[in-house]
Amino acid sequence: MTATTTAPLAATPTRTARQPSDRLRAWATRAPLLPALVFMIVVTQLPFVATLVISFFDWNALYPKARHFTGVDNYHEVLTDADLRHSVWTTILLTVAVVLASLVLGLLLALLLDRKFRGRGFVRTLLIAPFLVVPVAAALLWKHVLYNPEYGLLNGLLHYVGGPQPDWISNTPLLAVEASLVWQWTPFMMLILLAGLQSRDHQQIEAAKVDGASDWQVFRYLTLPHLRRYLELGALLGSIYIVQNFDAVFTITSGGLGTANLPYTVYQSFYQAHENGLASAAGVLVVIGSIIIATFALRVVSSLFREEASRA
Repeated sequence: MTATTTAPLAATPTRTARQPSDRLRAWATRAPLLPALVFMIVVTQLPFVATLVISFFDWNALYPKARHFTGVDNYHEVLTDADLRHSVWTTILLTVAVVLASLVLGLLLALLLDRKFRGRGFVRTLLIAPFLVVPVAAALLWKHVLYNPEYGLLNGLLHYVGGPQPDWISNTPLLAVEASLVWQWTPFMMLILLAGLQSRDHQQIEAAKVDGASDWQVFRYLTLPHLRRYLELGALLGSIYIVQNFDAVFTITSGGLGTANLPYTVYQSFYQAHENGLASAAGVLVVIGSIIIATFALRVVSSLFREEASRA
């Protein structure tokens, strides 16, 4: 009885003694990350807080002494002004069109690269290349090498077959911007979906083929449900970027012909009209929209990790 009653009493001080050392070990593990955390707060959070404060002021850079607090008037103007509403609608239309087209083309290319054929590694490298091009350089490439009505490649091909010689940017400005973004973001979608294809249960697919399932049935009932999370992840991550896209709109159309999206409108308000308060309010709305999309993206990523962990 003596040994039985003294054992728990002896164990309790030991656990208590270990707690401070565990805390010190945990802090020692996190300490190298503190400079990066401080740097991130200074670089990202403090400017956002300053932008949030400025968004509540009527602040024109040309008249700094006339600034005054206006509350949510800037946000009300962003949401009610006709030009700003049009830029919001353009942002939504641009994002939906680019993301959907990139997903469809990325899925087709991923299905192609999932098959074994000679030179697959070389083809994969070529298909990834557009995503590695600097966004401004990609926009300049499309504007001058492809779209130029006098020496562009598209009109050169049409001239070779006796077709018309349209001015692509003037006739279809929004489509011209969308095409350049689809070309750049299709490889990104392809990589995500290719990773999903290569994580399938091949034994299940072989069993379905043995039972007489066609390729279309395997794709519809096995592959497509498996790729649902990867399609959601690609759509969410692509949307985060396209919502904030500025390079293609600025470079190809300079925001004209109805292609000005919300980030370009922020640029116009800040650098051209010098309306710091209005531009800050529009920028805050862009950040809020990006945070909402990023929240869903993180949930999809965490669910993918949980599925992979349970499968392992």
